[in-house]
Amino acid sequence: MLNRYPLWKYLMVICVITISFLYAAPNLFGEDPALQVSGSRGTQVTPATLTQAQQTLDQAGIEVLSAALADNQLLIRFRNTDDQLRGKDLVAETLGDNYITALNLAPATPSWLEAIGAGPLKLGLDLRGGVHFLMEVDMEEALSRVREQMVQDFRTDLREQRLRYSGVLAQDQGALVVFREADTRNQALTYLRGRYPDLVFSERDSGDSFGLFAVMGEQRLKEVKEYALQQNITIIRNRVNELGVAEPLVQRQGAERIVVQLPGIQDTARAKEILGATATLEFRLVDESADPAAAAAGRVPPNSDLLRDRDGRPVVLQKRIILTGEHIVDASSGLDEFSRPQVNISLDAPGGSRMADFTRDNVGRPMATVFTEYKPTDELNEDGSRKFRKDQEVINVATIQSRLGRSFRITGIGSMAEAQNLALLLRAGALIAPIQIVEERTIGPSLGQQNVENGLMAMVYGMLAVVLFMTIYYRKFGLVANAALLANVVIIIGVMSMVPGATMTLPGIAGIVLTIGMSVDANVLIFERIREELRGGRSVQQAIHLGYEKALSTIADANITTLITAVILFAVGTGPIKGFAVTLMIGIVASMFTAIVGTRALVNLIWGGKRLSKLPI
Repeated sequence: MLNRYPLWKYLMVICVITISFLYAAPNLFGEDPALQVSGSRGTQVTPATLTQAQQTLDQAGIEVLSAALADNQLLIRFRNTDDQLRGKDLVAETLGDNYITALNLAPATPSWLEAIGAGPLKLGLDLRGGVHFLMEVDMEEALSRVREQMVQDFRTDLREQRLRYSGVLAQDQGALVVFREADTRNQALTYLRGRYPDLVFSERDSGDSFGLFAVMGEQRLKEVKEYALQQNITIIRNRVNELGVAEPLVQRQGAERIVVQLPGIQDTARAKEILGATATLEFRLVDESADPAAAAAGRVPPNSDLLRDRDGRPVVLQKRIILTGEHIVDASSGLDEFSRPQVNISLDAPGGSRMADFTRDNVGRPMATVFTEYKPTDELNEDGSRKFRKDQEVINVATIQSRLGRSFRITGIGSMAEAQNLALLLRAGALIAPIQIVEERTIGPSLGQQNVENGLMAMVYGMLAVVLFMTIYYRKFGLVANAALLANVVIIIGVMSMVPGATMTLPGIAGIVLTIGMSVDANVLIFERIREELRGGRSVQQAIHLGYEKALSTIADANITTLITAVILFAVGTGPIKGFAVTLMIGIVASMFTAIVGTRALVNLIWGGKRLSKLPI
């Protein structure tokens, strides 16, 4: 019999629409303006912090919907953004600098929807609000690190070749090696020139000393700067992923700058702390022959450095670095057997081999773990960029008991929060060179909400116009098309809410509006074909059957070409263009389903298989 669907097809349509509605439903409940309070380095958020914040807000007459403490963070919900903004200033002033207070939007999704994994759409920077950073890489520091590595490499190479030298030091944008004899200098020049073809060597003699000066060539300088920029971009992306930001934008701008956009960031201050932190570890031997008191008085051995531990005690370390954080591939925080914070370290293969060889030859000697961090100062470089200060602190000193491998642990960390922060930085990678935020723009939740409202109004007005036209022109069949149109929007929002990483932006809303028009276009083709068949003398059931059958190829051709365009946009586009492409791709598939399968199911259910003389079309 014509125009009768089997039961499974009806169930499929009902199932798709029901699941889509369940996952789209959280968007009906909206979000509450909120404050998120977290502890800065070493500070814990406790119930006392919750009580203190609540008392401050109560005294100011600010209504709080709820306040909860979880995962060492305090989340306070408000009724409106005005109370949220007032509350932020008051809470930040009350709690002081030991806490980070950030604006947030907390989903008001019921618990029964959260139980099935349903949540609201992730909104982009233009809809949710968020932060835009423009960061500049300190290229001078990147070049300085390469020069320091040159010094270390020259010392190792000359020692292995048994070429005696008086000293090796970084000087005048390069490295200077001083010899006592000209013949030794000439041998070293021949060897190093062959080993380092990307360096430019020259002779520098002064009195009884014979110098060999090395600088990087133009190509090498370009490679170092490009590597520093690309590696910093990669590491910042890793850190953004650690923060759990949906659809972030991290891309280069020019030769030394990086653009970072974090839509809906929940903790702006923490984002700045994590993204801008240039922290890593160094493992170095303690200089047992040096007197820490004498070094503190200014008499530091030439091949050693004076650092201090967390209690301010002087520690003299050898300048030679055993290993740096660049070889760390994983880091996690935890507790040792005495319930003290620790960080578990895993090294890559070269780092594990180097650590194993070194510790095998130095069993019984003390080794220090040094935490190195670069912080911006008030001083400026010649180009106007801000200078950085290198802060180093000895976390712990431990005696090497046995040969270490690719996995080991470090202790002596002040608190669990600090251990988690250090593990995050090490896991995401150490920045190749320090970065500074030269521009910061914040899009507040109020402006984002206005964009959402404007986008929704445009979509609603467009739908109303289409619904009125279809109802007037196609009568009851128009109502069927309108039901499919509504289902189409529900499916798009439901799928966007389900897909990890999918983000709704203003261009995304434009994609939905475009899809609404395309969905109706498919129904117009079908309905016009049915009219033609009726005018040609076909029976009602034959007209319905042939209308859907003959319009299918035209609808498929039009939608497939548009789908290919959307895929290309997604592949080559960035940011807002990708958001538009994603909604367009989902909308095309959803519109084909609702226009062809969905409306056919309704038409078959209402008019299919019946003896009718005419159709309300």
